[in-house]
Amino acid sequence: MSETSRHSRRSLLRVGAAGGAAFAGGLLLPGAARATAPHPTAPTAPTVPPTTAPGTPTLPAPRSERTAGSALRPFGRHLAYGADPSRQVVVSWQVPAAVTAPFVRLGLQPGDLGAPLPAEVRTLVSQLSWQHPVEDQPLIKPTTVTQYYLHAQVDQLIPDTTYYYAVGHQGHDPAGAGGRPGDVASFRTAPAPGRGAAFTFTAFGDQGIGYNATATGNLIAGLDPAFHLHMGDLSYANSGGSGKTDDAYDARLWDSFFVQNDHVAARTPWMVAIGNHEMEPWYGGDGYGGVRARFTMPDNAWSQSTGIYSWRYQNVGLISLDGNDVCFNTPANLDHTKGKQKKWLDARLAALRADPGIDFIVVYLHQCTYSTCHDNGAELGAQQDWAPLFDKHQVDLVLSGHNHVYERTDPIRAGKATRKVASGDTVNPVKDGTTYVVAGGGGGGLYKFPASDTYLGHETRNDSPVPMVVSDRSGHEQTVKVGWSRVRYTGYCLVAVDVTPAAGGAPARMEVRSVTEDGTAVDRVTVQRG
Repeated sequence: MSETSRHSRRSLLRVGAAGGAAFAGGLLLPGAARATAPHPTAPTAPTVPPTTAPGTPTLPAPRSERTAGSALRPFGRHLAYGADPSRQVVVSWQVPAAVTAPFVRLGLQPGDLGAPLPAEVRTLVSQLSWQHPVEDQPLIKPTTVTQYYLHAQVDQLIPDTTYYYAVGHQGHDPAGAGGRPGDVASFRTAPAPGRGAAFTFTAFGDQGIGYNATATGNLIAGLDPAFHLHMGDLSYANSGGSGKTDDAYDARLWDSFFVQNDHVAARTPWMVAIGNHEMEPWYGGDGYGGVRARFTMPDNAWSQSTGIYSWRYQNVGLISLDGNDVCFNTPANLDHTKGKQKKWLDARLAALRADPGIDFIVVYLHQCTYSTCHDNGAELGAQQDWAPLFDKHQVDLVLSGHNHVYERTDPIRAGKATRKVASGDTVNPVKDGTTYVVAGGGGGGLYKFPASDTYLGHETRNDSPVPMVVSDRSGHEQTVKVGWSRVRYTGYCLVAVDVTPAAGGAPARMEVRSVTEDGTAVDRVTVQRG
């Protein structure tokens, strides 16, 4: 993969015990703070000379004399949790050109940040010859677009603690005189497993760039969740989405995507799944080189695809899947894991269900296992390969995007609804089966249903079967009438899940809500086991 630097998160250099003690003091659990160091294959920026001679008092330099580093402002910050969100956080961002010694500083007060922790540089080089830029290029046209993605993975943090942080590099230190309001952001680690209180997380897919995408992002900020799940099709830089090299693509749309979401993602960890528009075939055989450069998700599967991983937040076990692996209607990466993802999924679901500290299992992915929206249809490959495993291990909730609408099913087992669950009702996954939610109204252009909308306050009484379209492995479409499409809403919205642990004899529960851009409720259902 010549266009992008290769890297292995398993082999990253780490700050050892001495470095952690020097940085942190009382900020960390006993042990070592760790952060990614620049990868050996990452390009090295030229050293910037000092602006003053040794011993000269440090004063702000005139604008004409400031170092190149001071003009290169970081942008597009986004956080992610590690597999243990009570102790592990990844801080990621971009810079507009190569910089020297990028770092993150953390502290318990915004005005008292610790020593720099080094960041890894992942450089992504994209040829202009295979792009279709959406904006005019300069008269002296470059032949490539080079993007610099930085990642600092920090662990041994203290659970249930608010940390303040800032990112920088040589020539730009937000803890010094060049700092500006807004340079310092914050995040909160999760409570230790078994010690948590109620929390909320949000989810949507298919966001893109624009005013509706901004509105749903602002809604996340207003809800202030513990974390956000993004179910793929993030920026639409690859607007074709077929996973083929003739797709229309503009790499710099990713810059706009990260800037658009900085005010939310710099505070709230975003855990991403891979959509078909993240298949960028110019970056390696599976087309995921761009995803690997831009994001750092928990690395606990056999691969480093970023989209296949498992983690836990208090009493909820979460699994992200790569739906392109089972996608018949966009087959560029069909069967690319050669059955490994299915085997891994079976083992992870079994482990989570056997864990007495896990009340709920939530699976999130891009493609829709079940949906009646015909634009992308439902995914027969997911119904055949994964739905039986969801039944086997009593998965509580499956979230997806792909279709740009909101839809909730009745609980399903073996492909059929077990009972009707209207808005406001409670579902018991042990007896009833798995609830499937499509939340693809994150900001991309809306799709349509073949039947009328029916949602909270606008319910219809027509229970006639609704046609579902699926593509078989050969690409031929089939239409099947189904009776499980309970709530349908054509509009922009996100899902908010309020999780309440068991207390005082009351069982744990999840209230799953759909909320529009202006906060109007579209749907609400309670998931409660037992």
